[in-house]
Amino acid sequence: MDLGIDGKVALVTAASRGLGRASAEALGAEGARLVLCARGEGPLRDAEQAMAAQGTEVLAIAADVADPATPERLVAAAVERFGALDIVVANCGGPPPGRSLELDDDAIRAAVESNLLSSVRLVRSALPHMRAAGWGRLCCISSYSVVQPIPGLALSNTARSGLRAWAKTAAADLAAEGTAITLNMVCPGPHATERMRQLGGGDGPMGDPADFGRVVAFVCSAHAGFVNGATIVVDGGATLAL
Repeated sequence: MDLGIDGKVALVTAASRGLGRASAEALGAEGARLVLCARGEGPLRDAEQAMAAQGTEVLAIAADVADPATPERLVAAAVERFGALDIVVANCGGPPPGRSLELDDDAIRAAVESNLLSSVRLVRSALPHMRAAGWGRLCCISSYSVVQPIPGLALSNTARSGLRAWAKTAAADLAAEGTAITLNMVCPGPHATERMRQLGGGDGPMGDPADFGRVVAFVCSAHAGFVNGATIVVDGGATLAL
């Protein structure tokens, strides 16, 4: 299926590895021009070179998306380089494990900065350009913990659930504007990524990151204009929540 995004400009954060990279690769395979962001310079350059070798136009920027100034800077760089910004895939590495009653304020603040506010800031920064164009796709990569909290990952459960509530509310606000701009969340369960290995995963079925990336690409496609405010769980049936 042609997703109708050939030539669109897509910004993907935490894009050097794992599910962020898989999402960027899926968008690039559909002809999107890419702006990639990640903290690690080496892995980011590897991703940039690999996607450029496939014929994708790529701009790679090493930055920490949790820094409050980074989202606006990324959006400005995308518009300066490509003249537009049509798609944003907001992603950020997960916080460390922790039990809820053992967390201090600093740990909670850091998780909220990374896994809630970074996405909010990206959306806010991108929206003026999408409104001017009358079209846009906003996608937040989160976690299946938003529908079924994961024991031992209290920071992730807390920040990502807050993001889900914000995104659902913001999607309704966008729908009321009557523009062709959508905002959705795609929430992975266990996938074969470095993050999952760090958390000690691997005992049960694991998803292919490339398949996850194609789900994100569809949500960001021209054909998904009536998909808005959705929480799409991609977990192979691992959760029991509806």
